[in-house]
Amino acid sequence: MSETVLKVIVRKREKHTDGVIVLEFARADGGVLPAFEAGAHIDVHLRDDLIRQYSLCGDPADTSVYRVGILRDSHSRGGSIAAHVSLYEGTELTISLPRNHFPLMKEAKRSILIGGGIGITPMISMAYALHAAQQPFELWYCGRARATSAFITELENSPFAKNVKMHFTAEHRSQRLNLQKILKSADADTHLYVCGPSGFMTWVIDSAKTFGMPDSNVHKEFFNVEVETGGASFEVVAEQSGITVQVGENESIADALKAAGVKVKVSCEQGTCGTCLCDVIEGTPEHRDVYLTEEEKEDNDQITLCCSRSLSPRLVLDI
Repeated sequence: MSETVLKVIVRKREKHTDGVIVLEFARADGGVLPAFEAGAHIDVHLRDDLIRQYSLCGDPADTSVYRVGILRDSHSRGGSIAAHVSLYEGTELTISLPRNHFPLMKEAKRSILIGGGIGITPMISMAYALHAAQQPFELWYCGRARATSAFITELENSPFAKNVKMHFTAEHRSQRLNLQKILKSADADTHLYVCGPSGFMTWVIDSAKTFGMPDSNVHKEFFNVEVETGGASFEVVAEQSGITVQVGENESIADALKAAGVKVKVSCEQGTCGTCLCDVIEGTPEHRDVYLTEEEKEDNDQITLCCSRSLSPRLVLDI
């Protein structure tokens, strides 16, 4: 991850629903922000020990501000609550440069964007980019109810409003979106993008596979997952640092290394962001993340230190 950070100020705070705020960050020095691509996210430094990732949901053509939407999640590990209670107009903070692990595929001739709940945020930037490029797309916004869903007015009044379709279960007798109808016309040049709660995403991804979409055409970004914990103890050798540690049964590799004085960058702590990704020199990882692709996991040459473990008694890492 790049060490470069930006000092920004909260230029605007909007309350979209009781649980969602939308923030605009501008450079503290008044300058222009670095350009970003649709699907990108930033690390928001809420405290020295609390960093969280949020997708950029503005128009990539606008470099005056970065926009993020943040759901206050009562089951979060503190990030969303900290953002809601501490980030107000005029607040100064530090963010990372934009990074993109969820880009639009340039070869796609048609795109289907499906956002569940707050997972709509990266889809908005994608819709702006696709509209500007005059590329065919449709944006599906799924949620429980209109009253608890953010960005409704913005999407209804956007320059791509005719491409937006909304499905709220409260308005459809609790029935789910008809994915078969949406995906049945997908061909080899159609790409699907999905973001939302893990259960919602698993349903969309599995459905796409059932309906014949190749894995290479299905793109996903998780923002919250249930992390498997625990397992047999194993040894980790931090080769660069010259330190060897024993990772306990209920301890992460990251925590064991940090306790021994090894500097480890972590952020999401759920295997979704790739901040703690590390090269494997020797040994076989037990991958528990959703960041690496299945092909990358098969290579066994990288590991996420925050949640993954080891299938071998010993791992040698390039850290």
